[in-house]
Amino acid sequence: MKRGTTVYLYELAWILPSFAIPVGMLAALAVTAFGAGIHLPGDAGRVDPKTIGQSGALAQPGVVQIGPGQYEVRMTAQIWSFAPNEIHVPVGSTVHFWATSKDVVHGFLIPKHVVNVMLLPGQVSHTQVRFDEPGEYPIICHEYCGIAHHTMAGKVIVEPRR
Repeated sequence: MKRGTTVYLYELAWILPSFAIPVGMLAALAVTAFGAGIHLPGDAGRVDPKTIGQSGALAQPGVVQIGPGQYEVRMTAQIWSFAPNEIHVPVGSTVHFWATSKDVVHGFLIPKHVVNVMLLPGQVSHTQVRFDEPGEYPIICHEYCGIAHHTMAGKVIVEPRR
């Protein structure tokens, strides 16, 4: 090897990753945006946060059975509470959550399940989960929403079948 070529190799070892990393990140962004259909919320599924409690499906928060073993929970989040904050379903149920925020950004997290949603004011979010084990599962707001954020919680109570 010629003298001075080691500096060139070291530079090359740093230059190539500095180009490859941003190109890889851009490719991942393009795949998620176009290939996987992950995108920012649009106007579809929006409601006026000021009139949520007056009309529409979210006016009466609660649990509704929509089929055998299928439940729909209509839920709203507002400064420092969920409505309803206690949900009862039988074991083996699939629960469809339809939720939004009335005021600020809130989180909707059920640990040990695949429920982790950001609730934006007026944007109706949907997620579903199956509860196969009886017990109490906490619902936690994981987005800071104000001074009493730590008190914002609810629970899903999965009861044994009778």
